Amino acid sequence: MKKLLMVLILFGLTIQAFAQNETENLSEIEILGVNYKYLNDVGDSEVATPVKILEKKVANYDLKNASFYEDETLEYRVYFFIPEGKILAVYDGEGEILRTSERFKDVSLPLVVANAVVDEYPGWRISGDIYLVTYRKNKGASKMYKLFLEKGDEKIRVNTDDHGTFL
Repeated sequence: MKKLLMVLILFGLTIQAFAQNETENLSEIEILGVNYKYLNDVGDSEVATPVKILEKKVANYDLKNASFYEDETLEYRVYFFIPEGKILAVYDGEGEILRTSERFKDVSLPLVVANAVVDEYPGWRISGDIYLVTYRKNKGASKMYKLFLEKGDEKIRVNTDDHGTFL
């Protein structure tokens, strides 16, 4: 019985030793996050979901596989549309975003913006909004909300940045 047990243990260790010596060559992979700077600059955890979805599509767009792609062209203008808004993105020949102009209508506001309006304009109701984003590769992103407020028959328009500071 002892011999059988020793043979099984020795056999088990031998199999593991052979399995550990086996190597497999894997091909190299390259992970490129070409437009990560764009997503870092425009991304915001409190921005409305449709905005996030469209901005991710813009960042992940594969320009080199587009039917209109040519090696000699320096810039490409690509329009992205959804019912809530649109983005005009300008890409370089490598597919990196150079600049964008974004406009979204009637999206949900970040809490900080809504609270700023309530504090500054008590009794007023937000009847609509336009969210504007301008991105430039070397300058980053600027974000602005145009808010339409109503109080009875009175109507005003105010502008605020994404932090709730009135402009």
